[in-house]
Amino acid sequence: MSSPPAAKTEGQTGGLGALESTLRRSEAKGPAPVHLWNPPYCGEIGMRIARDGTWFYQGSPIGRAPLVKLFASVLRKDDDGRHYLVTPVEKIGVDVDDVPFLAVEMERSGEGQGQTLTFRTNVDDIVSVDAAHPMRFAFEAESDGLMPYILVRGALEARVTRALYYDLVELARTEPVDGVDHLGLWSAGAFFPMIAADELA
Repeated sequence: MSSPPAAKTEGQTGGLGALESTLRRSEAKGPAPVHLWNPPYCGEIGMRIARDGTWFYQGSPIGRAPLVKLFASVLRKDDDGRHYLVTPVEKIGVDVDDVPFLAVEMERSGEGQGQTLTFRTNVDDIVSVDAAHPMRFAFEAESDGLMPYILVRGALEARVTRALYYDLVELARTEPVDGVDHLGLWSAGAFFPMIAADELA
């Protein structure tokens, strides 16, 4: 559950409009080099990303897709586990219910151990699963099943939609990992285990 926005104090950001103006002035194609920036923390403005990928500002959904993509381009997850919108001059907290992105489309090239799985996120990031962008699987209590996640950039992840998860299951193979057979997926020459074969019902 997201925490309520902190009261704005002197020196904090002026809100959504001011943030958008700052980003528009320095807008570039693709994600910004937020890993290189170390601005001061400027508090909260009521920004939240819901589990379904919807961005909210002070409780209201942000309906403008270009604005969401602009904010996503300056999103960062820090070592404290929190997500932030980061510009060269300010750092603003963002509450994230699960992970910030959804993987909504998948393309497969090749077959078997030679295949590569490439995904598009809901904010139009394109990422191929490989050693630098691994896929992990977490147990989901709600569905009593596995949920796949992909590392997109930095420490930011995308959750694979349920529909695509079923496609992944169709592509899964059994391979030994540390002497134990695991069901998993090959992509870009790397094997990503889902679950130990002896744990399957």
